[in-house]
Amino acid sequence: QVELVESGGGLVQVGGSLRLSCTASGRTFTIYAMGWFRQAPGKEREVVASINWSDKITYLADSVKGRFTISRVSAKNTVYLQMNSLKPEDTAVYYCAADRSRIVPGDKIDYWGRGTQVTVSS
Repeated sequence: QVELVESGGGLVQVGGSLRLSCTASGRTFTIYAMGWFRQAPGKEREVVASINWSDKITYLADSVKGRFTISRVSAKNTVYLQMNSLKPEDTAVYYCAADRSRIVPGDKIDYWGRGTQVTVSS
């Protein structure tokens, strides 16, 4: 079993920054990729960013390019999402995800976190 625990969500003003963290525990040797999804009110869940254990960023959504970065610390089984220049449309529940192979749009995900709320106020 793999457990994913997110932290770092909260309320931030337009133009501000947040850093989300996700730490995996359990059978972490099964994980090769981790990433972040988000689901905004009235919208479908979408992939935001993903990174694999070769430190390759395998996906970055067009809507966040230039503003968000994803990184990992393998020794801590932790992935981060640094979010800068936040916009109201970034408001969503952000979910950490982990997979045995890769995380790209359309792929089935092996493990999910419970999510953390990010709210960007104008």
